[in-house]
This record gives sequence, C-alpha cells and structure tokens, in this order.
Amino acid sequence: MTDDTARLYLITPASFGISDFTERLAAVLDAFEIACVRMALTTTSEDDLARASDALRAVCDPRDVPLVVNDHFRLVERLGLDGVHLTDGARQVRAARKLLGPDAIIGAHARASRHDGMSAGEIGADYVSFGPVSASTLGDGALASIDLFQWWSEMIEIPVVAEGGVTPETARQLAGVTDFVAIGDEAWSHPQGEAAALREIIHALH
Repeated sequence: MTDDTARLYLITPASFGISDFTERLAAVLDAFEIACVRMALTTTSEDDLARASDALRAVCDPRDVPLVVNDHFRLVERLGLDGVHLTDGARQVRAARKLLGPDAIIGAHARASRHDGMSAGEIGADYVSFGPVSASTLGDGALASIDLFQWWSEMIEIPVVAEGGVTPETARQLAGVTDFVAIGDEAWSHPQGEAAALREIIHALH
C-alpha cells in the first residue's frame, strides 16, 4: 500500500459463535493488513462481552492489531481492550478520555454530521467515523457524502473512517479522501466469503 491508501478497519458481526468466528478472524488478520478490529456485539451481558473479548484478544494481540469495543468504555480496562468506539458522536468522548487516559483509542461515530465530528475531535477523539456511505441499516438513514470526506481530508488533521454500506464502488470514490475504510457485514455476509470481499475493497482503493 502507498502512504495515502486508506487502511482497512474491521467490524465484527453483532453476534457470533466464538469458536467459528475467531478462526475466521485469525485467517483474515493473517491474510490482510488490518488497522483495527471493533467488537460490535449488541449484547449487554458483561459475561458475554468478557468471553468474546478474551477470545478476540487472543487473536488480535499476537498480531499487534488493536481491539476496541462499541460504547462500553467503562469495561475497556477490565476487559483488557485497547479502546472504545462511541456510536453517539461527541457525547461521551470527554468522559471516556477522563476514565481511560491519554493512551486509549477513542473513536466517535458522527453519522453524517460535520459539526458532531468536529466536536468529537476537539474534545479528544483519536478518530471520527462518518457513515453510512451508501444504503445501510446503520444510523438514521442520512448518508455521509463523498464531499464530506473530501472536506474533512482537506481541512481536518484528525483521522477519518468511512463505514456503513461500503461497496467497491464507494471505496473507489473514497480512495484518497479517507484514512480508514471500516468493513463489517459487507465482509462477513459476502456470498464468496470475507476474503473475497476484502480483496474487492482493496482493489477498489487502489
């Protein structure tokens, strides 16, 4: 990859069988350069989150791939994670940074709002994500336009992530204007498997 090529950021399914998924994740991390893995489980059970965290850490840590969790920043230290991805924009960034300290990864999803993204960055987010970038069940249905990423890449130094409904076509449009492309169900539910999905995205980014 060239220095300005967007890197891949991987989002887990909302639920998964631990044994099967860890094998699939390990295969992906061995085959592709992945910048970060986000555990996006919808469960609110601390026991379930702990079991999943233990299993995913065993895959990510030896490969030096950071592992973050959706929203549950108060569990980050107890679960031995690298940080948190906050799905409600800037609302909890300050509290998460105060609790987790300067070294934790804190990301914030700003949907399609330039204002929310700037607010999150100003109060301590390490990266801001926008999305969905095409039709998706993520968020309130508002799409993050290519123009938003273009503006952000020109005006703001904080890294930006594109997520939600990423296709080879949108990846091609995003090449050069986003730092990371986050892939979740687009990969795990691909009819030819996650490796095929990721190869399509990588090809489009080049």
